[in-house]
This record gives sequence, C-alpha cells and structure tokens, in this order.
Amino acid sequence: MKNTEAILVTPKHFEIQECPMPEPKDHEILMKVEYVGMCGSDIHGFECGPFIPPKDPNQKIGLGHEVSGEVVKVGAKVTKFKPGDKVLIEPGVPDDSCVYCRTGRYNICPDVDFMATQPNYKGALTQYMTHPEEWTYHVPEGMSSIEAALVEPAAVGMHAAVLGGACLGKSIVILGAGTIGLMVLQACKSLGATDITVVDVMDKRLELAMQLGAARTINGKEQDTVAVLRSEEMYGDMGVELVFECAGSAFTADQAVQIVARGGKIMMVGTHSKPVPINFLKINREVTIQTSFRYCNNFPQTIEAIASGKFNVKDMVTHIYDYKDVQQAFTDAIDPEKRLDMVKSVVKVAE
Repeated sequence: MKNTEAILVTPKHFEIQECPMPEPKDHEILMKVEYVGMCGSDIHGFECGPFIPPKDPNQKIGLGHEVSGEVVKVGAKVTKFKPGDKVLIEPGVPDDSCVYCRTGRYNICPDVDFMATQPNYKGALTQYMTHPEEWTYHVPEGMSSIEAALVEPAAVGMHAAVLGGACLGKSIVILGAGTIGLMVLQACKSLGATDITVVDVMDKRLELAMQLGAARTINGKEQDTVAVLRSEEMYGDMGVELVFECAGSAFTADQAVQIVARGGKIMMVGTHSKPVPINFLKINREVTIQTSFRYCNNFPQTIEAIASGKFNVKDMVTHIYDYKDVQQAFTDAIDPEKRLDMVKSVVKVAE
C-alpha cells in the first residue's frame, strides 16, 4: 500500500506528496481515511499559515482534524478494534499527567498533541494515519462516514451547550450561524431547549437554522438585532438568559452584552483573534461570561445524539470534494463569492 498526504507548502498552496505508510504502535490503530471535514481553523491555516508557526522552518504542515475511516491494522495491545471496523477519532491527545488531565479537563491540557497544530502539525488529509486506541471510537450502525467525520465539530457545539446549561424553558440566542453556531443550535435542541433564536446575515444559513430546529431567526443585516430581541414582543427588559457568541466578531460580542438578562450567561464560542472591549457596566448584575474550548468527554454523548437522529449533521454538508481536488476545495473556501454558498465542506479521501 502506498500513502500520500496533502502538505501546505506555503499559504494558499497544497501539494499532495508521497509519504511513508505509518506502522501502528502497541496501543494504536492504522486507519484508511475516508472523509475529512474542513474546519474554519483549517481554512484560516490554508489562507494565512498556522496560528502558531512551527519553530523549525522545514516542518511539514498538515491540515484537517475532523476525520472518519476504516481500521486496516491494529497494534499488538489493541483490544477494542479490529481490521474492517468503521471508526472516528478525537483528534487531541493530552499528556494524561498534568493537573488538568488529572481533574478531568483534558481539553485545556497545555501539552495536548492536537492534529494540524503544534507540536507535530500532523493533518488528517492523508490516505492512511495512525491514532491511539484510547481516542478512537466505533461508528454506530446506520451512521454514515460523512456523519462520523462531523462528530468532532458537533462535539464543540455539545460542549458549549452543556457548559452553558441549555435546557427546556431557557431562552437562548445564538449569534452566528456558521458550522459551529448550527452545531450549538442542535446541541441545545438535543438537551431539550426549544426557545432558540439564531442570528446571522446570510439567508441560506438562516434557512438551514430553521430547518434544523430554530424557533425563529433574525437577519442582522436587515434588522436591528438588539432592538428586535429587546422589544416587548420578544424579551423586553428581561433580556435573554443564555447567549452564544459563535461569530468571533467584536460586533456580535457587543450585541451579546446588550441582550443578556440579569443573572444570565454569555458563552464565548467563536474565536476572537483581536482584543474585544466589554462594557461591564451593562452586565454588572451577576452576568457570567464563559469561554468554551473544543470539548471534554463529549464524544460519546454527541455520537449517540447523531446516531439517534436528534442531531442532523448530514444536511449541513453543502460541498463534497475529492482528495485530488483538495487545493480547489480550500481555494473555494476563501473565495468571497463561492463561500457565500458554503455551510460545511468535506473532502472525500478514500477512492
């Protein structure tokens, strides 16, 4: 068997290169990659280079961490998997020794080896890859390989929803209906919430939000989001109990401050690359602001939600590219016109 990998040679330029076939260690599986989801961090890395540049200028840069596939070989001490098993992976491997790992918060382990980033920049856009058995999961019967690859971003939404305390009876607003915003929407729904408003500026995303279970949507380009939500017909002076900022925008972060209720909670899910000023005078009535980072112990719950039909990830996929067209896939993702029609793109690696 031959192996290849898509390497980011320079920003905006991939090359598919031959590479060695990896050999699984005692506690690893070797998998044939089937699908890889294109995350916003991957797209940013393609356009601008890694968030944290490698110290070694000769370091190979791989992208992709939302991945599913089939086991083709297992290490000598693997007990849970066998060749032929369909699997998905959790892409971050923590050190299992720091205080965060020991107290069950491995997602904030400072030495986690997370795919497509430091220290190894190992990407999933490859034909074959190894992964530890501990961080590999069976794909349930009836779940497609595309759905399996999207468990990872779905788990981001689930983690944020659980941290936020989403539940039946709570008023919820999600600012930003990109992939993660729509994942948060569905996670909140799976936890029983029904009063969910989704805000975005793209009609296609708002239409999908309604399809996926939002109670209502607001086009922030056409309406004053704060005025609508603070109107007597909506939440008035009470405000919104739980606000998810999923756009990574200073503008929507300011909106979150303006619409949250006294004693409410703002979940900062979007990535903010620049400092964001917060008017604390507006929220000095015991409002909680909490950040959310990746996921922690959320994969089993997320897999069950998708497998049971509570969580619809397949209808979020708008574009599927072949592995040989990976350059075109990412070029389209940064094209101002083409990305307007994109919600979630995936790369089909297996032939």
